[in-house]
Amino acid sequence: MDLSSLQLVLLLPLLPLLCLLFLRHDPKKQPRADGLKAYPLVGILPHLVKNQHCFLEWSAGVLKRSSTHTMSFKVPGLTGGLITANPANVEHILKTNFANYPKGELTVSTIEDFLGRGIFNSDGEQWLWQRKAASYEFSKRSLRSFVVDAVRSEVVDRLLPLLDRAANEGRTLDVQDVLERFAFDSICRVAFGADPACLAATDDERSAEFMRAFDDVEDGIMARFTSPVKSLWRVKRLLNLEPERRLREALNTVHGYADRIVRQRREKGDDDFLSRFLDAGEHSDEALRDVVTNFLLAGRDTTSAALTWFFWLVSTRPDVEEKIVREIRAVRGASTQGDTTRETFSFDELREMPYIHAAITESMRLYPPVYMDSQCCKQDDFLPDGTFVGKGWTTTYSAYAMGRVEDIWGEDCEEFRPERWLGEDGMFRPESPFKYPVFHAGPRMCLGKEMAYIQMKSIVACVFEKFRFRFLGGEDMPELLLSFTLRMKGGLPMQVNKRG
Repeated sequence: MDLSSLQLVLLLPLLPLLCLLFLRHDPKKQPRADGLKAYPLVGILPHLVKNQHCFLEWSAGVLKRSSTHTMSFKVPGLTGGLITANPANVEHILKTNFANYPKGELTVSTIEDFLGRGIFNSDGEQWLWQRKAASYEFSKRSLRSFVVDAVRSEVVDRLLPLLDRAANEGRTLDVQDVLERFAFDSICRVAFGADPACLAATDDERSAEFMRAFDDVEDGIMARFTSPVKSLWRVKRLLNLEPERRLREALNTVHGYADRIVRQRREKGDDDFLSRFLDAGEHSDEALRDVVTNFLLAGRDTTSAALTWFFWLVSTRPDVEEKIVREIRAVRGASTQGDTTRETFSFDELREMPYIHAAITESMRLYPPVYMDSQCCKQDDFLPDGTFVGKGWTTTYSAYAMGRVEDIWGEDCEEFRPERWLGEDGMFRPESPFKYPVFHAGPRMCLGKEMAYIQMKSIVACVFEKFRFRFLGGEDMPELLLSFTLRMKGGLPMQVNKRG
């Protein structure tokens, strides 16, 4: 997510000026379409400053109330920007006028020492050749089978035994941490043929160091985006000050791991994604390292964040859990005549679980892993709702806000209701990706969508068949933690019990 332009307009030295402008404000001034009062010279800056600590929730409320579901901000002398929750605007930005809305050099350069010019951090021809190569590989049935086998192995050999031990010992688990380690192991096995064994029963210090380094990298990059001054991180990096010092050390660890993977795949290929990528053409070690780090980020953070919120939501809805378990048992009974010795489900069996598919999709509607995403406007433009977009402006869509807009999802938009995704025949019924941009949309739509659903549905089906969870964090909703994905602050403490 790119919040750099937003932070530009939150400069603290302007605060004394705001006090003067408050006194001079004309209460009869025409309010904006988003309902926020604009002040002379600084526009809606006072609102942004006041709510920067809870920006995601606050901006969602503003977008819900806005007649256009869009808010824009511009301060003279500073770069402007806008945030929208309007499906027509999202389609315009991500598809109709796609060429006018690249990632932008500011975002790309801020993340470049982490993701390089990989598929998630590049534009133009650099992005296009990676997209075409990845798209070709993801379309192969053999890769899907490889994904199913890798996930099955991780579930049977590590996840289920871990939950079984926790249930026997009466031990509380941080399910968010468990899911992150599971996802890390899975993406490494599927994409690179490597196994960091982060979820293994034995303590592997090298794997633990790698996980800590990856977390430190994400924290350091987010600190760059949330800094009040966009280039301050460059000064800190030059002077080797925190958090840039820690980030530099963590990047060395992450890149060292990625370089080892590339060397191993060059020496001995396999059926994993990186080996297929190598066979498709000649690429430098640096380009291949970018492939590794980009997929590590996407593979660990998105599915684990999605499932963390899913398990919490289901723990608050026994009726939904009952329907999930009923569907699992029906599929198991139909395919094995009651034989429950097989611990996982085939791809075809997972396809026979539309309610689980709907429940996961509904969870991501309310708590999308990528809660906001931004592009940069190349040339002046107007969105379908009439909003002006200036050259160089950051244009952001808020998937989090879109899930809470009544005009899009109805009066019950804030209710967790999987049935909204099912037709009268009980089958899953998808929506437009511009209404539901959880997997992005348009030319940059997520190639790993099917792989993510396979992984998530496999985990849910295997886990709920044998275990139930009780949330130990109290009655209040978990606090949002804005990282590269939407995480839970403090984790997700759960008590694990065996299902009778």
